[in-house]
Amino acid sequence: MRSDPKKTMTACFIGYIVQAVVNNFVPLLFVTFQHSYHLPLSRITALITLNFLIQLLVDLLSAAFVDRIGYRTSIYIAHGCAAAGIILLTILPEVFPDPFFGILTAVFVYAVGGGLLEVLVSPILEACPTDNKEQAMSLLHSFYCWGHMGVVLISTLFFACFGIQNWKILALCWALIPLGNLILFARAPLYSLNAEGEKGLTIKELFRKKTFWLMMLMMLCAGASEQAVSQWASTFAEQGLGVSKTVGDLAGPMAFAAMMGLSRLIYGKYGDRMDLDRFMGGSCLLCIASYLCISLIPNPAAGLVGCAVCGFSVGILWPGTFSKATASIKGGGTAMFALLALAGDLGCSGGPTLAGAVSSTFQNNLRIGILSAIAFPALLFMGVLLSARNTRRS
Repeated sequence: MRSDPKKTMTACFIGYIVQAVVNNFVPLLFVTFQHSYHLPLSRITALITLNFLIQLLVDLLSAAFVDRIGYRTSIYIAHGCAAAGIILLTILPEVFPDPFFGILTAVFVYAVGGGLLEVLVSPILEACPTDNKEQAMSLLHSFYCWGHMGVVLISTLFFACFGIQNWKILALCWALIPLGNLILFARAPLYSLNAEGEKGLTIKELFRKKTFWLMMLMMLCAGASEQAVSQWASTFAEQGLGVSKTVGDLAGPMAFAAMMGLSRLIYGKYGDRMDLDRFMGGSCLLCIASYLCISLIPNPAAGLVGCAVCGFSVGILWPGTFSKATASIKGGGTAMFALLALAGDLGCSGGPTLAGAVSSTFQNNLRIGILSAIAFPALLFMGVLLSARNTRRS
């Protein structure tokens, strides 16, 4: 008799909240770091770059070591690093002669945790014996959105009530979430992605499969489609609502995250009545429409609406691609999830980079930059069609 997977699934859901804390809390403190530790903007940018590069490196390396040390040990390390990094953030800047290197060390530690969580949580949930894995995967990824919103809202309220100078107290409170979830994972059963006696595909075996490369392209486009607009969400809110930058920074990303979470929640609840290929294909077309709305309608309010619609449209793209890869590549295992996470993270960097580069070429015209990034949802739409055709043939 198989053990109840509900505890495992709950731990996975909280795992994505942990990742939201890791990725979204520290950026709220960048201005504080600038003033308190006298850091120039170039050094603040280095923190963002380091976090991204470490998570990419972990994505790549985990394909080799996770199966060797096991999922349970790996998930312990992920949560331990996430908690330790946040706690160290409150200590090391005061210990190091140069506070920047204290912050840098803390970022390095929690970035390892964030990268591991990206690789581990989805396959752990996928391995759970559930009736509809596509629904579960979509619901899982919605928790990142709710976590993102919670971190921003709770942190903003805390700073308003108690002052941003008390940020270290809040950081220690956030660190309790990964510590608590580590205990929950310790008590939860973990299931194998592969049948008993079987091993997951190696990287070389994956590279020989055409379907794998299609999924990698789709994952890259999913990340790029999301972040090409997401990183400009505060700008759209500021211009569209005519509010201050502070309010814009809160309203824009919150609207995007809320709509993205809603999309994932809808599929998570009603996915058994929907066709994943059709839902993803329709979402790609809606994403293209939102890009056109943002780029071609010279009205700030329309830009804000387009941004929110984009959030809804991209919601299913990342978890949906994970589900399609699992269904079409039998025995993909840890290596597949790690490499897909790598492709998605590269897309998250590539989308905004392309939009920014094109914008700079056209005198910082953000609308033209986003219009150029329409290539990503368009490519993803073609990938969904091709994948659906391959599925029907097989």
